[in-house]
Amino acid sequence: MIDLTTIGQRIRERRRELGLSQQELAQRAKVARSRVAPLENDRLPDIGFNTLMKILGALELDLRITTLNRQRPTLDDLRAEREE
Repeated sequence: MIDLTTIGQRIRERRRELGLSQQELAQRAKVARSRVAPLENDRLPDIGFNTLMKILGALELDLRITTLNRQRPTLDDLRAEREE
C-alpha cells in the first residue's frame, strides 16, 4: 500500500534525478515551496489532490489506481520462499 510518505520520497528522488531544487520544482508546479519541502520530508500531514497532481506533473510522474491484488506475494514472502 502506498502512502504519502512513500510518494514524498519518490518525489524527492525524481526531483534530484532531474537536478531541480525544491524552489525550481515549486515554480514548475506553480505551488508554494512550503508545500514541497514538508512533503518530501514527511512533515506534511495532508496535501490537496490538485497540489499533489501539479507536483507529480512537473516531475513527469503519474499516480495510478489499480485493483488491489491481495494474492500477490509481499517482498517478505519472496525472501522467505527463497530461504527455504
